[in-house]
Amino acid sequence: MTDADIEATKAPLMDHLIELRSRLMKALVAFLLMFLISFYFAKDIYNLLVVPYQQAAGPEAKLIYTAPQEFFFTQVKVAAFTAAFLACPVILGQLYAFVAPGLYKHERHAFAPYLVATPVFFALGALLVFFVVMPNLLHFFIGMQQAKEPGHAQIELLPKVSEYLGLIMTLVFAFGLCFQLPVILTLLTKIGVIDSQFLKDKRRYAIVIIAIVAGVLTPPDAFSMLALMAPTYFLYEMTILVALFIERKKRDEEKAEAST
Repeated sequence: MTDADIEATKAPLMDHLIELRSRLMKALVAFLLMFLISFYFAKDIYNLLVVPYQQAAGPEAKLIYTAPQEFFFTQVKVAAFTAAFLACPVILGQLYAFVAPGLYKHERHAFAPYLVATPVFFALGALLVFFVVMPNLLHFFIGMQQAKEPGHAQIELLPKVSEYLGLIMTLVFAFGLCFQLPVILTLLTKIGVIDSQFLKDKRRYAIVIIAIVAGVLTPPDAFSMLALMAPTYFLYEMTILVALFIERKKRDEEKAEAST
């Protein structure tokens, strides 16, 4: 490449960098705004997250914190986690606005709906954690308590506010991430990278990968792992059906174009 070629690409590159900075600043502003709002309601949001524990432990449910600053920083984490989710549509929108000019028209049409599907499926994973996984998991852990009896010390579960938040955030992140599987696979199917036959042929590998991911992302207990594996594999099978529908629709469109 000559010096003239390098100089010719310098201006477009600077334009892209300026646009990227602008997009990142807008995404950051959206996150910070959501963070301030979320931090104001952080204690209420945390109380909402504690509902599964209250349902499992009953009216006497109690959490503790063992350092003066612990509950404050727990609320900061709650606000950051909530802000990231609430700002997700803006962040994804800015990402799409940056990459869209470099995509073909059919790629833009294929990509756009998944900007909506991504937070929706993440929210579905979070709801499964909140209403199914956490209550059952906590029932199991609470059942391990030991009442005070002659010759036995009393063993009581008193979760720390930070550790409880860490547990539920870990599960929400794990389920939300794995629930992106149909979003990613259907997108790849729609742009022609994979097809339904590929997904059928790779079932065995998919099961192994899902098991490994579930083992890595969830706490070290069998219930959490199985609770993540089952819906994720179900979504994989549903993705095969969606891929078949996409392929059938594509064939019908090609036949319609050929007949005109």
